[in-house]
Amino acid sequence: MKHRLAILDDYQDVASGFADWAALEAQGITVTTFRKPFASPEALVSALAGITIVIAMRERTAFPREVLEQLPALKLLVTTGMANAAIDTGAAADLGITVCGTPGSPAAAPELTWGLLLALARHLPAEERSLRAGTWQSTVGFELAGKTLGIVGLGKIGRRIAGYGKAFGMDVVAWSQNLTAEAAASAGARLVSKEELFRAADVATLHLRLSARSENVVDEPELRLLGPEGLLVNTARGPLVNQDALVRALNGGWIRGAALDVFDQEPLQAGHPLLTAPNTVLSPHLGYVTTESYRQFYGGAFEDVTAWLAGSPVRTITA
Repeated sequence: MKHRLAILDDYQDVASGFADWAALEAQGITVTTFRKPFASPEALVSALAGITIVIAMRERTAFPREVLEQLPALKLLVTTGMANAAIDTGAAADLGITVCGTPGSPAAAPELTWGLLLALARHLPAEERSLRAGTWQSTVGFELAGKTLGIVGLGKIGRRIAGYGKAFGMDVVAWSQNLTAEAAASAGARLVSKEELFRAADVATLHLRLSARSENVVDEPELRLLGPEGLLVNTARGPLVNQDALVRALNGGWIRGAALDVFDQEPLQAGHPLLTAPNTVLSPHLGYVTTESYRQFYGGAFEDVTAWLAGSPVRTITA
């Protein structure tokens, strides 16, 4: 069987440099790269007609059941990372599609989180623009030392953030639905209720996986509790925050500001109200976009493909 492989959402046109795709082509496999997002599920299905292997970059392209059912040739779906809420793994199993994951960088997202927080606290984007326009100093920032850092979700990323907070001299509190006092303490944090976290935090940062119970975990009540001196940072998933409420909070001065790397719909569309909301630092979902991360993603994807071709798939993901 002649295989056809598609690499999706290679925004920066760099996938070719992170794995030896030529080795697959030497085996008679056709490799096609798509740089831009697909405009619709119909466009995706049309583009992938006859494709047997797909490499998906994180959750940039969704593969629900209704899409997978229209891709009868698809046999292997590789996602970068080991979790992808945009893939219906149950449907894939029903349809005989193997789903595999890859390693990822544990440092990329936490480092970006802290960079966004510092940029927000010290008004760096605004000051950079002002400097280029000829103005020397126009804002007054604030220090993190001595402030309270509230972490919503104390998993692998949240624990790193707790360490950063302690290194900056912050008091670290944490909450999630299943977090225990012992687990929080082992990360250098103190367990509090969600209400207590948003009331006490000078900075609230989100590091939960998106699920039915975590969607809109931050809504108007939490933003009101955070208050006019509080900052919100979200580098996890856009729907963790009610974005309509967040826009109202920013425009109404309920909170001091927000740093966001993730949004309800990505790419963020022109004219979105967050683009003009005050006191924001926005980035285009760069949490995992590093050389080190891409090396693991694409290198791991290449390993997944070669292992599957050899009849011994690795890092399989099931429903």
